[in-house]
Amino acid sequence: MTLTLDSACELHPDVALRPEPFGALAYHYGNRRLIFLKHPDVVAVVRDAANHRSLREVLVENGIAESRWPSFISALTSLAQSEVIRVH
Repeated sequence: MTLTLDSACELHPDVALRPEPFGALAYHYGNRRLIFLKHPDVVAVVRDAANHRSLREVLVENGIAESRWPSFISALTSLAQSEVIRVH
């Protein structure tokens, strides 16, 4: 699975996000994993992803600077591997 700026994704339906001062905790009820989302911007992108046709649109809509996009691709790829998000 390769995540790109043109990929569409969404929060996995088996995942609950709990807001925390550092970002959020993501708990997957299926695989019972607990994942730390360590930045509020990542949480915003994950929450909003289902409302857009591509990751690029989500990043633009959430005001993420283009210089940060590679780090978001990396973080979201990791979240997809952990089944926190689903890629379409």
